[in-house]
Amino acid sequence: MSLLVVGLSHRSAPVSVLERAALAADAQAKLLQDTLAAEPAAEAAVLATCNRIELYADVDKFHAGVAELSTLLAQHSGVGLDELTPYLYVHYEDRAVHHLFSVACGLDSMVVGEGQILGQIKDALARSQELHTAGRLLNDLFQQALRVGKRAHSETGIDRAGQSLVTFGLEQLAGREPVETWAKGKRALVIGAGSMSSLAAATLARAGVHEVVVANRTLDRAHRLAEILSEGGTGTIARAVPMDQVATELTRADVAVSCTGATGLVLTAEAVAAGVADRTGAPVAVGAARLPAAGSPSAGASAPHGSDADTDEACPLGLSGDGAVGRGVGFSVMGEDAVAGMDAATLEQHAAWVDNAPAVRRDDLQSEADTITALAAAVTATGRVPERRGPSLVETGNVLLALLDLAMPRDIDGAVHRIDGVRLVDIESLADASADAPMADDVEKVRGLVSDEVAAFGAAQRAAHITPTVVALRTMAADVVANEIARLDGRLPGLPEKERAEITQTVRRVVDKLLHAPTVRVKQLASEPGGAGYADALRTLFDLDPQTVAAVSRADKINESTDQNASQTDPNRGRA
Repeated sequence: MSLLVVGLSHRSAPVSVLERAALAADAQAKLLQDTLAAEPAAEAAVLATCNRIELYADVDKFHAGVAELSTLLAQHSGVGLDELTPYLYVHYEDRAVHHLFSVACGLDSMVVGEGQILGQIKDALARSQELHTAGRLLNDLFQQALRVGKRAHSETGIDRAGQSLVTFGLEQLAGREPVETWAKGKRALVIGAGSMSSLAAATLARAGVHEVVVANRTLDRAHRLAEILSEGGTGTIARAVPMDQVATELTRADVAVSCTGATGLVLTAEAVAAGVADRTGAPVAVGAARLPAAGSPSAGASAPHGSDADTDEACPLGLSGDGAVGRGVGFSVMGEDAVAGMDAATLEQHAAWVDNAPAVRRDDLQSEADTITALAAAVTATGRVPERRGPSLVETGNVLLALLDLAMPRDIDGAVHRIDGVRLVDIESLADASADAPMADDVEKVRGLVSDEVAAFGAAQRAAHITPTVVALRTMAADVVANEIARLDGRLPGLPEKERAEITQTVRRVVDKLLHAPTVRVKQLASEPGGAGYADALRTLFDLDPQTVAAVSRADKINESTDQNASQTDPNRGRA
């Protein structure tokens, strides 16, 4: 076994990098095909979720495999290799098995113990089977990972250590209230009709929302989900709308959940601000900038607040003076939150405005100007200041619209957290909120279970490696028996059939008894760490033809391919 995994996740990379590296379905398929075409890889599978991208392969060379898989991930994700490399992790052989089993059990999830990862692993296996990129090793590995994950959830209390990303996200939106209390009577808009969006819609319906509106690019899928929700017995009203109705529905919704496969933003800050403004009839602030209410004449940037607002030239960004409190200095970075999402040019524009401030105030602004200059330099590569929202930004007062973004890359503009009356929870804020979550005692039990399963899987794979050699040995022994019986027939042509049959059976029993103990023992030895050399020793001791051993392996692969083809036509066969 030469299993290699190269990937990145929420544990190794910031959300901004994960967001840019996210792979659409067609990109995943192309990545699998290109990996299989690469020289070091014989099998390949991709596990891509909202917070991880991992490429699994059976390789014949470790260093060449790492280089090739890393390059392919960079090419297909669109993130340069030099930028991506610091965030990549590599696991090999037993460590790679341990990693996938831990992922399957929810130990490596953003929300420890969540069970949705099992469905994502199943999808990854199905995709590899359909594209014929998964062979015996990855089929065995992923199917066993599914069994280990199910065992962890059924035999331990890992479910108590966490929940699905959807439930955790809704809990963050609800704040100190129980989700059921917070959701009761609300109108919800769910954007997307995939597995995550469907789970969100069902969870909201069970929590007691009055209405769920499903918007999707394929309207038929939205209708099917709405029908399922309507028939669920929760009493929730459910209906479907096309995507071009999202802006209209946003003006009525109390909570919106988005999880689509879109590569661009589904909800911009302007669209959200317009939706909130429409229901209030008043201008809505984005940070300190004021956006006009829907239908009202467009207003320019407002002058900064404070006693000097009438005498100083207005800030070109139209931001109010949160910085240097009450002095009307434009804004303060306030831990980067006030400038999050702005591009480098805009930051530089504000820095120039700060530089031209009256001399009496320039000293007060110097620290802000230095920070802005540093930020502007830092975003040269990415073009934007990353959004950073701590728990304090989740807790707001009068919330008119609660937004939950479960997509990667993000569906909702991170700048909406600066809109008055809007609360946003996304993958980044969920990661922050879950970082200090307490670990249940059952997590340790699952870790022990994973270690045991990794050892058992490694032993089974090592034992399977020697199987073609053992089969070849028994085939050779059967040929020796057949040749000797044929020789006996030539020397005793008149031998009665009954006696001939008894002699044949006796010879076979002798051969079987002589081979039984060595073959059983060699399988046991081969299953232990470092036992890979026993297959070579067996071939040498019995002078087995390498072509015969290779023929057994080829026959196994043909049978395996036949089983995979059958599993695609018969859903009850082959696939976990």
